[in-house]
Amino acid sequence: MSRIALVDDDRNILTSVSMTLEAEGFEVETYNDGQAALDAFNKRLPDMAVFDIKMPRMDGMDLLQRVRQKTAMPVIFLTSKDDEIDEVLGLRMGADDYVKKPFSQRLLVERIRALLRRQEVISGDDVTEAEASQVMQRGELSMDPLRHAVVWKGKDVSLTVTEFLLLQALAQRPGFVKSRDQLMDVAYDDQVYVDDRTIDSHIKRLRKKMRSVDNDFSAIETLYGIGYRYNEE
Repeated sequence: MSRIALVDDDRNILTSVSMTLEAEGFEVETYNDGQAALDAFNKRLPDMAVFDIKMPRMDGMDLLQRVRQKTAMPVIFLTSKDDEIDEVLGLRMGADDYVKKPFSQRLLVERIRALLRRQEVISGDDVTEAEASQVMQRGELSMDPLRHAVVWKGKDVSLTVTEFLLLQALAQRPGFVKSRDQLMDVAYDDQVYVDDRTIDSHIKRLRKKMRSVDNDFSAIETLYGIGYRYNEE
């Protein structure tokens, strides 16, 4: 049973969403502000979390920044109806997905299930010894899908589930272009719609993380109007 943390200062949302998720078989923990959630996470991390952005004491952006210092667990942001700035900023800070308020609870459940499935793909426990040894090596890049481990020029890079899947898709075939639609198919289930801006934001965040260990990182190339390509260095 997956444990989901809901963090929102709206008690009606906490109550209704937690009831829906529990009916779907999830274990749910609720918090009405970011600081309360962070205190709980420091003792025990959930399997994934859903954060509202605008909250008292500690907002969702600050909470995400603190969480990303210690874990790559999947995170979904709840954003205001027309606030595109929050969406883009949240993705660039390391959120895996976002859902706009007011939202369909069925949509939120599907987004949660999609993220958990993606996490299982790259961190499954039921693997053979042969599978466990299949580390992808592309020049200075090393990726171990089963351990969710990325190393660039001998340095560890911590990626979210979405960032890992996007890098893996690009690096699997160096020199070949992946369109945004193809990258969407890699990172999201068919029933989950995202726009081009979402993929672009994840790529920008991915580049930033790679450059945090190597200022000269340039392996991911943008082909404007077409997509992205990984060039083996």
